[in-house]
Amino acid sequence: MSKVGMSTRSVVKVVQALRTTEGEGFVVRRPFPVAGFMQFDPFLLLDELGPVDLPPGQAKGAPDHPHRGFETVSYILEGRHEHADSAGHAGELGPGDVQWMTAGAGVVHSEMPAREFSRTGGRMHGFQVWVNLPQRDKMMAPRYQELPSARIPVASTPDGRVRVKVIAGESLGARAAIDTRTPIQYLHFTLAPGGRFEQPVPGDHNAFAYVFGGEGTFGPKGTRAVDGQAVLFANDADSVVMENTGNQPLQLLLLSGVPLKEPMVRYGPFVMNTQAEIIQAFEDYQSGRMGRIHR
Repeated sequence: MSKVGMSTRSVVKVVQALRTTEGEGFVVRRPFPVAGFMQFDPFLLLDELGPVDLPPGQAKGAPDHPHRGFETVSYILEGRHEHADSAGHAGELGPGDVQWMTAGAGVVHSEMPAREFSRTGGRMHGFQVWVNLPQRDKMMAPRYQELPSARIPVASTPDGRVRVKVIAGESLGARAAIDTRTPIQYLHFTLAPGGRFEQPVPGDHNAFAYVFGGEGTFGPKGTRAVDGQAVLFANDADSVVMENTGNQPLQLLLLSGVPLKEPMVRYGPFVMNTQAEIIQAFEDYQSGRMGRIHR
């Protein structure tokens, strides 16, 4: 039931993603954190990597770096990444694959283009989302959930105009295989021209959409958003409406989660509740207590 009598959530604002560089110098588009918009509780960061066509030998990544106190979600659309960490975990992600890494008490992590991809070049495109952990879970043992594309549920409307890939949460009767530490929805929608859909979103969730292809309208007033823009929704109803008003497919991520509403201190790749915990995390990394990657 809407708090103000509307059937769908209204739009608070539309945010333009900024271009920046990360790791060894790869370019990302980032709607947050940026000046004036540092986080969207419980989400700490959204990066779109590419899309970019890379010549042979030019692919770049993020060499050994630490994480503590949050989760990172990597979703690959095109290209191939190799990853390894100080807990002995290693693998490769390809098109459509998802890695949900809970850093918890801390790991040293490496994310690099796969060797064959780096050798031949090709198109790279993907996303990384950082999700804050509640205080009770910040020092839990690190864990990984990796799903190949074939294991991620996909559903469509009867008319075929709306397709959704369910990374976390539920849509169109399909439920994700990922287990999250806090209630999260992470949905990849593709709407054909003229497609319209209303996605239920729990009333206690913060929700936003990020458009990465095409154009569309959102909310009861039909607020327009295009490629590279994030749409922030108010908490005034229990669903989000979206419509493709262009002549190309509308591609978007819809994410929602329960805000933690806890004190947060962030320093680079450490996200804790107090300054003392941040200092401890830095010291643990510098002293080698987070381990190192063995190759």
